[in-house]
Amino acid sequence: MSAHRHSPRRSPSGYRASLPWRIVTGVATYLDRRLGWDKLPVIPGLLTLLGLRVRLRQKNLHDAGALPSVNLPDPAPPSASHQVNRAADGSHNDLAEPRMGMSGMRFGRNIPLESIAPATPESVLSRPNPREVSRALLTRHELTPAETVNSLVAAWLQFMIRDWFSHGTSPEDRPWEVPLMDDDSWPERPMRIMRTPDDPTRDPQAPAGTPDTRVNVSSHWWDASQLYGTSEEQQSQLRTGELGKLHIWNNHNDRSPFFQDPANDPSRIPGFWLGLAMMQNLFTHEHNAICDHLHTAYPSWGDEELFQRARLVNAALLAKIHTVEWTPAVISHPTTVKALRANWWGIAGERVHNLFGRISESEVISGIPGGDTDHYGVPYALTEEFVAVYRMHPLIRDEWHLRSATDNETLSECTFRDIAGPAALKVLTTTPMADLLYSFGTLHPGLVTLHNFPKFLQEYERPDGHLQDLAATDILRSRELGVPRYNEFRRLLGLKPAESFEELTYNPAWAGEIERLYEGDIEKVDLTVGMSAEKLPAGFAFSDTAFRIFILMASRRLNSDRFFTEYYTSEVYSKAGMAWIDDNTMVTVLLRHHPELRTALAGLDNAFVPWHTARGSRSRM
Repeated sequence: MSAHRHSPRRSPSGYRASLPWRIVTGVATYLDRRLGWDKLPVIPGLLTLLGLRVRLRQKNLHDAGALPSVNLPDPAPPSASHQVNRAADGSHNDLAEPRMGMSGMRFGRNIPLESIAPATPESVLSRPNPREVSRALLTRHELTPAETVNSLVAAWLQFMIRDWFSHGTSPEDRPWEVPLMDDDSWPERPMRIMRTPDDPTRDPQAPAGTPDTRVNVSSHWWDASQLYGTSEEQQSQLRTGELGKLHIWNNHNDRSPFFQDPANDPSRIPGFWLGLAMMQNLFTHEHNAICDHLHTAYPSWGDEELFQRARLVNAALLAKIHTVEWTPAVISHPTTVKALRANWWGIAGERVHNLFGRISESEVISGIPGGDTDHYGVPYALTEEFVAVYRMHPLIRDEWHLRSATDNETLSECTFRDIAGPAALKVLTTTPMADLLYSFGTLHPGLVTLHNFPKFLQEYERPDGHLQDLAATDILRSRELGVPRYNEFRRLLGLKPAESFEELTYNPAWAGEIERLYEGDIEKVDLTVGMSAEKLPAGFAFSDTAFRIFILMASRRLNSDRFFTEYYTSEVYSKAGMAWIDDNTMVTVLLRHHPELRTALAGLDNAFVPWHTARGSRSRM
């Protein structure tokens, strides 16, 4: 592998610090504050976003791993396989720093470490307490739909999050005790919300005042661990041992197809639901199709080689779909659509890439995949702020009208509770997958806004039988993990804070509700509340404040991963594998495994926008 390039890691202070770049970032900041990037024509808007990303890379990457640590996870000894295969636990992605980004390593931060507020009962539970925020500001009375997209965006996001981050299983002791109002009908008093697990790598001898940290149980890399697991043991349970393939769902029983060991059954893990199961099923089939494709091209390859190459290809295809299809559908402003496609193909575009490959070393011209690896001076990790802005539960509907892809006739009327946890497996055994995909493709998700949190997630019945208010939990988690409140979060990202409740939101009624709940103190408004109250840019299903973290972290997940940069080559992936990534989209994946969806998808180049409705009874989006 000696032919591969190895870029020096630039220090944050040295990254694009020349006078021309200082001018670019200064002008971008000025235009964004004065006019807003989304109010500019597309080309000036793109240049503004470029300048903002440079500034965020300079100012908003902070390494929690530099704090005192003990008992760090031990990666396996280096081996030749690490050169060309993703390790199950994410280790050895950076060959010089094998722990970087592996399972069990700390979340990074997008705010200075000294700005992390300690989690005290006062900071976590009061002014106002999380349950009061849930009831007063987040409760959905009627679905506010995101009309430009379909409910596959919600299924896809949960599928991605299962790969990106997990704080692990909460301990049963020392729960946060949330006091309840007299008129609150919650069945236990006080409400108890389990704490986020402590950091097992925190040095107990660390000086007083050292910020709290947490570890990511998942691999930090974008490596499709939601399909392949994060250990060799999990992978061995998933694999058939023949031609690189994975075990497929068995429609004749209601056992999970993903882990044969009932103790690891993901349907018993909170967060499992029908949409997640559908995506896991679809891309398990896709993995096996990739294996067949590679076996035809390279008949001498054995089971291990086919599995490893197919995993690389499948993970890259997932990253491509998320970058150039899912995200542009959810934030469909013309400027962001072009910006996201440029992340993958550069401003030269897909056609130039298909004809000539990379025509420049610059990520701006030819995209990030195949370019240089760069951590921007800070060891790669996903961040707690990234976790916070991805708390997008309002995307989930409460009511699900399942219909036939053939004639749109009703198959069943479900609530979210009917399709969550182990109950989802029963739906999978009784409803054809094409009909489930069609139903999701023709139903709108919710908009990420105030008063739109799913009622069944405010009364979420966990597989263990306990009830949980996920809206209150979302508020509490950001406070507990030291994510700043809304105004301070904006300041730390270089954004103008709201000076009044009327400036915070476009909706006068909401401004009054927020002011009353937070007793007139705008500095106390929670991040989730502020983001949900904002006026959204055109085409956006979530807030512009959240988008700032995406500007930074969406590209970083590609830039830092050598399997998307200098090792993104036909030498590592194979020529047939690289062609598979180039030639496929979410639409082609759906049609390969469910050709009966061809009419519903006819003429669509993005599978996350509303599908065509089959002739028959009227659809209820």
